[in-house]
Amino acid sequence: MNEGTGKYIIITGMILVAVGFIIYFFHDKLSWLGKLPGDIRIERENFRFYFPITTMVLLSIIFSLALWLFRKL
Repeated sequence: MNEGTGKYIIITGMILVAVGFIIYFFHDKLSWLGKLPGDIRIERENFRFYFPITTMVLLSIIFSLALWLFRKL
């Protein structure tokens, strides 16, 4: 291991802590997440299927932009 690996681990930990704080303090404001148009939800008596396509595409775009900005800095 080198110091670059340690830096990435620290940055990943800081991101996880920030996401944890956001979810903990703003969970009531994020209730729309996972219920976007395009998310597939099938509910029957003994069966539930949930596939959040639109939510995953949105999160992928956000994370891609964040990583792009991080690399530019």
